Amino acid sequence: MSNPFGTVPAEAILEGRATDAYFERTRDTLEHAGKNPHVVAEVTADQFPTGSFEVFTGVADVATLFEGRDVDIDALPDGQLFDGGPVLRIEGPYLEFAELETSLLGFLSQPSGFATAALEARLAAPESIVLSFGARHVHPSIAATVERAALLAGLDGFSHVAAGEILDREAGGTMPHALMFCFGEGNQADAWTAFDEAVPEETPRIALTDTFWDEKSESLLAAETLGEDLDGVRIDTTSSRRGDFRHIIREVRWELDARGHEDVDIFCSGGLVPESIRNLHDVADGFGVGSHITGADSVDFSLDIVEISEGSDDPSSSRTQSGDEGEPVSKRGKLSGVKEAYRTSDGGHHVALADREGPDEGEALLEPLVRDGEIVREFDLEAATERCLADAEAVEFGSKADAE
Repeated sequence: MSNPFGTVPAEAILEGRATDAYFERTRDTLEHAGKNPHVVAEVTADQFPTGSFEVFTGVADVATLFEGRDVDIDALPDGQLFDGGPVLRIEGPYLEFAELETSLLGFLSQPSGFATAALEARLAAPESIVLSFGARHVHPSIAATVERAALLAGLDGFSHVAAGEILDREAGGTMPHALMFCFGEGNQADAWTAFDEAVPEETPRIALTDTFWDEKSESLLAAETLGEDLDGVRIDTTSSRRGDFRHIIREVRWELDARGHEDVDIFCSGGLVPESIRNLHDVADGFGVGSHITGADSVDFSLDIVEISEGSDDPSSSRTQSGDEGEPVSKRGKLSGVKEAYRTSDGGHHVALADREGPDEGEALLEPLVRDGEIVREFDLEAATERCLADAEAVEFGSKADAE
């Protein structure tokens, strides 16, 4: 069976069959009428800047989607933050990309949501280790999408093995509760010892210490069992049993230190959100974040034609330049005309018509992505991460929402 899990194959996406049915109806209608106008279309979430920033990513997949198509595309750089206006612009004959709209928006919307949520977690504990543990909450086919978004937002690592193979990064993680159950209550020391003996030397010795007894007792037993080989303990206490989780972590820290185990780190996981991370970041050394990232709302991107060229029904007609011959158009509630997004030195995000002068000291953000069907941009995850974190600082990401 070639596709046992019922996922849409890559060839269907590239061929435009991963689309909404009404785009097929549109193609049939336009071809019947002999129409194929030259258009400029823009992808936006909000028309005007809102002050509530989100992370833009997924653009590498968009470039792959449009490779070989007779279009020009400009887009924000991977990892750029935005709060309104265009994030991507397409110019070309409409039938070159009509049926790709559904996949295009999907490639941008969900990864951008993941990355935005991951950035919230990252900035909740800037000096701590923060790992992505959420792949189990999404379809396995998009696990690498989740983990890449997490890395782009500055997280230190992730747990999914196959995603690591795709991203050329080593997946991390130590032991689940299932391992502890297999050894049984009272045999926790045997489980940790067997783990220490079995796994490669470079694997951190992080003992899970909340399975059968209270967190303090198991943490002290792990320290006694593994001694100097113990790198840390992980506390994954379910929310129904936590009470004051901060107090539990402080108590474990106190008792470890009192017995000379100051070098043993404490890692927390299990339903963590930015608020709880901020509450714990001064008493814990690291965090595993899952559902906050994978449960993030997708960014509500839409694609709209904003300019259409008169007399360009012939698909062989030459490409017009944005703003030279096109007529601005828009549906009600959207803004017509080709637009540009700018970042100013004070971190402001501005939107203006592309053929008008931008704001003083404004840097235009849309950059070439595809020209005549050829990808003209290289993608570097580390550079995107640097851009994301720097831009988050520039725009004071999250500060306005926190203030509200």
